[in-house]
Amino acid sequence: MYLIAGLGNPGPKYGDTRHNLGFKVIRRLGKTSGVSLTKRSFHSRNTKTTIEGREVILLCPMTFMNLSGLAVKACVDHFGLETKDVLVVHDDIDLPLGKLRAVKGGGAGGHKGVLSIIHHLGSQEFPRLKVGIGRPGNGQAVEDYVLSPFCKEEERTVERVLQVAVEACRLFLSSGIESTMNVINGQNLAIEEVRN
Repeated sequence: MYLIAGLGNPGPKYGDTRHNLGFKVIRRLGKTSGVSLTKRSFHSRNTKTTIEGREVILLCPMTFMNLSGLAVKACVDHFGLETKDVLVVHDDIDLPLGKLRAVKGGGAGGHKGVLSIIHHLGSQEFPRLKVGIGRPGNGQAVEDYVLSPFCKEEERTVERVLQVAVEACRLFLSSGIESTMNVINGQNLAIEEVRN
């Protein structure tokens, strides 16, 4: 049994913000697998399904970002999961838009959702798929930037990122985090706008 959790904030106000890319990946993974997150348990919206021949729970915490660990911990405890079988998908300001990075573990890097999961699991050793959103420009505060939507020029890149992120989740299930790292890390999906 595996758990793939995407991080974000609940409610329509946050739906299309940069901070909700984790939710978008999980919902797209569900949709391409013929399921939606209809169950309400573990402080989350979730569903159990089979992808790549593996039994997996897809989960989006409904606790707001900085309490994401409550949902992940509740699900891990209920199913008796090992941390190596938990993939957390989240946005990352230290990666430019168009870059994805799969990692085996490590610190939170300032991400409050990841920090909450580390705190509740009592471990940093869980795989992650970091989805780049880039850093704010023009002196914009990080909090305002991550809670803002993508601009029109970024939408095509975001679409490609979602497609590859879903492939990365499937690869994690079929082949493990090492294979995912080898295939995903280093790709640049950014679409350069053609200027006449």
